Amino acid sequence: MLYTISYDIPDDKRRLKIAKILLDYGPRVQYSVFEAELDEKVLDRLRQRILAQVDQTEDSVRIYPHCAFCVTKIEIIGQGTVSQDPEFIII
Repeated sequence: MLYTISYDIPDDKRRLKIAKILLDYGPRVQYSVFEAELDEKVLDRLRQRILAQVDQTEDSVRIYPHCAFCVTKIEIIGQGTVSQDPEFIII
C-alpha cells in the first residue's frame, strides 16, 4: 500500500534522523513529505524506528495510507510524480 509520511519536528538533530529513516523506505516528494510503498510488516518496522527517535511532546509524524482506488486519484500540480512500487528490487 502507498503511504504518505510527513513530519513537523522543531529540533534539527531529530528532524535529520527522521528524514534519514524515511529515506530508507521511499523518496522525499517535498521537504518534509515522503511517499513509500509498504506492507504491514515494513510499516510496523518504520513506526518502531520513528518512535525511537521522536519527542512525542514536541514532534509530529503523520502516516497517511492511500487505498488502491485513491492512488489513481492523486493529483499533482506542478513538478513531481506519484511514487511507484518498483517492479523488482536488487539486493
